[in-house]
Amino acid sequence: MAGRYDGDVLAGDWRRRKVIPEVDAETDLVVEDADSGFCGAVVGFESGAVVLEDRHGRRRNFPLLPAAFLLDGSPVTLRRPVRAPAPAARRRTASGSIAVDNVRAQVAKASRIWVEGVHDAALVERIWGDDLRIEGVVVEPLDGIDALAAEVRAFAPGPDRRLGVLVDHLVPGSKESRIVAQVTSPHVLITGHPYVDVWQAVKPRALGIPAWPVVPPGRPWKEGVCAALRVAEPADMWRHILSRVDSYADVETPLINAVERMIDFVTSPE
Repeated sequence: MAGRYDGDVLAGDWRRRKVIPEVDAETDLVVEDADSGFCGAVVGFESGAVVLEDRHGRRRNFPLLPAAFLLDGSPVTLRRPVRAPAPAARRRTASGSIAVDNVRAQVAKASRIWVEGVHDAALVERIWGDDLRIEGVVVEPLDGIDALAAEVRAFAPGPDRRLGVLVDHLVPGSKESRIVAQVTSPHVLITGHPYVDVWQAVKPRALGIPAWPVVPPGRPWKEGVCAALRVAEPADMWRHILSRVDSYADVETPLINAVERMIDFVTSPE
């Protein structure tokens, strides 16, 4: 029995174990399955196993077991790579601008935006409300624009107190164009759209109709629209219209341009 065990079997650091490195199984990494000798490049994963493809195009699946593969002749443990989560898409407001998160609405500034009525104000809020709160700009509805010049004088616009006014049916030769011409302050910007009423600035497709009804001259436009679409009351029609507007894509370009110009005017430095 002498010499059967050469030296002291407990000599040295017998507790140290060989550490098998872990390697990410990245695409195109070439490894060999230690048991079968199959050699191939990593092409993917199926049911928790790595898929290897050899130089002949043959594919085999192998479980990700400890020390199950050889890399450059040395045993390794393959692991599935951990991918960093994709960055979240930048949220946009209904107006199409990039949303600013975790920012409180500013205290209202002296500058204002006026619109002709409560429907105009609701539509502007629906689309541009988030942007206006960030800027601290308040939208106020008027009861029509017949007294616009006097109301502008009472507002007393100035370099730090600008005013934007949105006018319905602002087309050459109209009553609205004559009223607007009376306001000449450089601190006031009046913009408008060509539609008879702000309702008409909503795209027909958003409401599921081919086009806005043609209302005969002399008949109130809203009542004529309701009659043509078989809606009992204008209030009911307006609730339906507003409910179908989700973003700037649901309204016509002239309205978008008019409101964007006003916002730029009342928020830009002198």
